[in-house]
Amino acid sequence: MERAAEQISQWLRERVEAAGAKGLIVGLSGGIDSACTAALAKRAMGEAVLAVLMPCQSDAVDARYAKMVVKALTVETLTVDLGPVYDKLVTTLPEAARMARANIKPRLRMTTLYYLANSRNYLVAGTGNKSELMVGYFTKYGDGGVDLEPLGSLFKWQVRELACILGVPQQIIDRPPTAGLWADQTDEGEMGITYKILDATLAAIEVGETAGVDPAVLARAQSMIVSSEHKRHMPPVWQAGARTG
Repeated sequence: MERAAEQISQWLRERVEAAGAKGLIVGLSGGIDSACTAALAKRAMGEAVLAVLMPCQSDAVDARYAKMVVKALTVETLTVDLGPVYDKLVTTLPEAARMARANIKPRLRMTTLYYLANSRNYLVAGTGNKSELMVGYFTKYGDGGVDLEPLGSLFKWQVRELACILGVPQQIIDRPPTAGLWADQTDEGEMGITYKILDATLAAIEVGETAGVDPAVLARAQSMIVSSEHKRHMPPVWQAGARTG
C-alpha cells in the first residue's frame, strides 16, 4: 500500500502538470474515500490542495469527521453550505421520488467544486473506489463528475488498508460508509450488499472465476454492472450515415 500511495501521488502530479493546472481540489465528506483522496492529493501537490466541505442538509457528525481529516492532514479548507440552494431548488421543481431529490445534492457539490477549481486552475480529484465504479454506485454528473479518480483501481478493502498508511484517523476508517443522501443512509444498506461480499464477488467476476460465488449475489452484482454501464462512458454520439435497427 505504501508503494501504491507513492505511485498514485506521482500519477496525480503528472496529470496536473500535463493539464497545465496548479493543484487539486477535493470534496471532503468525512468518509474514508474522500479522506484518502485528500491525503494523496496532499502528498502529490503539497500546499496546492483545497479540501471543500459542502454540507447540504447533512448530519452534523459529517462535519465533525471531515474536520478530523483536516486536522490530521493540515490541508487548506473551505466550507460552502449548499442547504439553502438545495431547499430553493427543490421547492421550484415538481414533486419527485426521494432518489431524484437526493441526487441533486452530489450534483450541486460537483458544480461547486468545478466553480472553485476553475477559479484556481485546479483539477477535481474524485473519491470513487473500484467497487463503486464497477457497479455504478455513484451519481452521474454528481460525484462521478470529476477530472481524476485516484482510488479507481482499488477495491474498498484496499482503500481501508491505504487509509492506515496515509494516517487517516481510525474513527473514519471504522465508520460505516455513507453517501449522506438522507438521514441514516448507508452505502451497504442502499446497495443491499456488504462491501466485503461485493469486493469478493467483483474480484471473482474480474478474473472469470465465479463458480464459488453465491448465485443470488452474483446475479445481483452482474445486474448492477450492466444497468450502470452508461455511467462509465461518455454519452454516445450519433454518427451520420450509421445504420440503425
